[in-house]
Amino acid sequence: MSRPRTIAFPAVLALLALLITLVQAPSASAADTLTVAQAISGQSGGTGTVKGYIVGEPTATDTVRTSGFTGDTALAIADSAGETDTGDMLYVQITSAYRSAWGLQTNPGRMGGVLVVTGTLTAYFAHAGLKSPSAMTGGTTTTASPTVSPTASGGTDAYYAAAQGKTGENLKNALHTIISTGTTKLSYDAVWTALKATDQDPSNSSNVILLYSGISRSKSLNGGDTGDWNREHVWAKSHGDFGTATGPGTDLHHLRPEDVSVNSVRNNKDFDTGGSAVSGAPGNYTDTDSFEPRNAVKGDVARMIFYMAVRYEGDDSFADLEVNNSTGNGANPYIGKLSVLLAWNAADPPDAFEKNRNQIIYSAYQHNRNPFIDHPEWVNSIFG
Repeated sequence: MSRPRTIAFPAVLALLALLITLVQAPSASAADTLTVAQAISGQSGGTGTVKGYIVGEPTATDTVRTSGFTGDTALAIADSAGETDTGDMLYVQITSAYRSAWGLQTNPGRMGGVLVVTGTLTAYFAHAGLKSPSAMTGGTTTTASPTVSPTASGGTDAYYAAAQGKTGENLKNALHTIISTGTTKLSYDAVWTALKATDQDPSNSSNVILLYSGISRSKSLNGGDTGDWNREHVWAKSHGDFGTATGPGTDLHHLRPEDVSVNSVRNNKDFDTGGSAVSGAPGNYTDTDSFEPRNAVKGDVARMIFYMAVRYEGDDSFADLEVNNSTGNGANPYIGKLSVLLAWNAADPPDAFEKNRNQIIYSAYQHNRNPFIDHPEWVNSIFG
């Protein structure tokens, strides 16, 4: 009779360890999409698919550029659109096949958008990374999840920490300090490029959406001729006489693309309801001293005006801008009509386009936010 075979004890342990590894260890080539945190901890050299928000262009192991991009060969993604710690970012190589679509120098509007990328999970820039991508898909900033621009319960709480619990004038003063600190100011020429990113058509990346008319028009048609779009100052630049000076004259939070002819009709009028229909801009109306935008952007206009009144308080060599309940303010540093703007803010809350625009300005250009897009309820606390 044969004796039963035995397995050496060390071999049993080795077998058990292998089985545990197979059961517990996530495979780098698994079909499941990884978070950025999982990809950072799984730098095995295997293949993985990772989903994250685009937060900048890596330039060194611990340096990521968030504006003024200089190349199309790399980008950084994170699990939060507002992430600033490079330790929580994954550096993604962009090979030649994907540079025209995903490089940040060519596509600055990708900032804040969602990227789903498949490639080799291995160090890049001597940093946790993904190289040799075989697929790159996802939404641009204009189609990304609304969490790109968080609301009161989201990721902007730290940004607004100094304003929490305040109301009225105290809230206004706190917000003024927050949105005036650490900002980057653009030249008027740079505004052309920025608007092509901030106001990109979600359905056509070659176009921008015009504010009042709602038309999708080619980005290349920017200029001063009939049929072109130009830079509309929602807070009319003559109201405070700041013109196109770097500061209020170039602040993206109130600059929007608009048809040259429609912009001319708006001119420097205050905002109110009523008047005659504006040619080429259905839903817009105007009379001798006021302009009424289409319903879909009434709240956008109101929140841009309220932003300007908080951002520019007369402490930076420019006029103290204020909202009043009048029309026909002319060259005075005021814009109305307050009661109408309050109603527009309530009737037309921030949508995904407006929120994502706010995020692009914050992350890629000026590094400040319009607080009334993140917290529209603060409008009544300050201006109501």
